[in-house]
Amino acid sequence: MTDSTKTKKSGDDEMRPTIDRGQITRRQIREFAIGAGLLSASHSPYSSWAFALSIIGPQDGADKTSRRRNMPDAQTQYPPVPPDDLNRIMAFANPDHDGKLPHIGLVGDTYTITVDGDDTKGRFCVVDMHIPPGGGPGPHRHNFEETFIVLNGEIEATFRGKKSIVHAGETVNIPANAPHMFHNTTANPARLLCICSPAGQEKFFLEVGVPVATRTTPPPKLDDKQMAAFLEKAKALAPKYSTELLKEA
Repeated sequence: MTDSTKTKKSGDDEMRPTIDRGQITRRQIREFAIGAGLLSASHSPYSSWAFALSIIGPQDGADKTSRRRNMPDAQTQYPPVPPDDLNRIMAFANPDHDGKLPHIGLVGDTYTITVDGDDTKGRFCVVDMHIPPGGGPGPHRHNFEETFIVLNGEIEATFRGKKSIVHAGETVNIPANAPHMFHNTTANPARLLCICSPAGQEKFFLEVGVPVATRTTPPPKLDDKQMAAFLEKAKALAPKYSTELLKEA
């Protein structure tokens, strides 16, 4: 018996040959079959070939062709792209000239919602932020991703206690649930785009802020009593929008 053939013991203790297809050749099959009395030396080469084929299967080329046929097609391996939803329309916003866009005053800042969750089926929202000198939200965290793209000016971003300056043309992403805040420490206003995914933050701004006239209109200044009432309202609404207000970032 060659090295490429082995024996195993069945339940009735009968010895049966097993074959490693990765190593055995048809010639070895013929020699083994003749030695085992399954073929005689007088059998024609065709008979020997047919017997070997029944043991080790088709030639390598044919085997590869068979494997190619059984490989999943790229178009069936992944789900198809859904059809176009003709009920949805392209959203367009010009925050400086579109009087229908909501401009929201929020503790000194002004936020303009340019793309809301209704436009994206809840996938994300976009808010155009006007941050005057000294402006910016306090420490907080929330259960969604938040990306800031600074268009004009610069902001100081605090992320897990570390401060960084983000200049115009730069982008930062805040991972979900991470403590953070940003602040305009310069003498000039800053403008940035805020993208939240999934959407929902824009609804929080609408509920906690106050409407103002334009993208750069400052909200009314709050006295101590009004500020305390605002903070209580924000704390009460924050859990509804997966947000937590913090003492430090």
